[in-house]
Amino acid sequence: MTVRTIRENTAADDLASRFDRDGYAVLEGALTPDEVAELRAETVRICRGERGAVEGAPPSVAGESDDDTVRRFLCVHYPHKLSALMLDTMRHPAVVGPLTQVIGPDIKSMQSMLFVKSEGKPGQAWHQDEMFIPTRDRSLTAAWIALDDATVDNGCLWVLPGSHRPGVIYPNRQHDDARYDCTVESYGFPYDDAVAVPVEMAAGSVLLFNGYLLHKSLPNTGRQGFRRALVNHYMSASSLLPWAPPEAELPMAQADFRDIVLVAGRDPYAYKGTTDIRTPRVRRDRSGGCDR
Repeated sequence: MTVRTIRENTAADDLASRFDRDGYAVLEGALTPDEVAELRAETVRICRGERGAVEGAPPSVAGESDDDTVRRFLCVHYPHKLSALMLDTMRHPAVVGPLTQVIGPDIKSMQSMLFVKSEGKPGQAWHQDEMFIPTRDRSLTAAWIALDDATVDNGCLWVLPGSHRPGVIYPNRQHDDARYDCTVESYGFPYDDAVAVPVEMAAGSVLLFNGYLLHKSLPNTGRQGFRRALVNHYMSASSLLPWAPPEAELPMAQADFRDIVLVAGRDPYAYKGTTDIRTPRVRRDRSGGCDR
């Protein structure tokens, strides 16, 4: 074994062990500045409707600046269905390579979300992604790609380290906290806000986190500017995804959502084919989170 291979294995073991312990890990500088700049430019094209229809998108305004156009959006779901660049980023080796260390060799993706969150836009209350996307095997992992420097002021993510380890999906409820959109909030968990950690990152860095990890974000309180992020969700391709009710007379245990993208390895269920069910849409400022 060469010295380089030893170092690579050590780095992989370190990432896997940190992810197992804390439920998250940051990949610093995973994307280049040029890649980030192109994703920002693509965000403008998507918000202007140049990449196709987005359900619920506000109508474009003649003569409006790029920033003002983008500022009217909080989040676009499924941008990878509009943009070849967004789809390529879902498959980016700098993201997928580390994912194979924490998920396994066979990986599929089922969702992308393009967050804009300009000044004054809300965050999301404490929640777990697994309560929206049921992967069964605890392999659900988000890749949160910072397209701007993510800071406390502009609404970076906060996490409760280790909260994924029990493998418990905590109860949730509606709330009326104006700091957050109307996604339900998790409660009744044995962790205190005092141990929450803000994950500040430079643009181009990627936060990987487990689907059971409790996390939240606060509003963008900056005087001006965006906190743009592209978030993709992944899981083991070896597991079924019961994200929608099964067809008539099919047992729930066989439900398998097939609107997916294989990003690594092989798909043991490829014989089922894939579907194109979900369509790009916007999330309103004060309305729900992930697809339920």
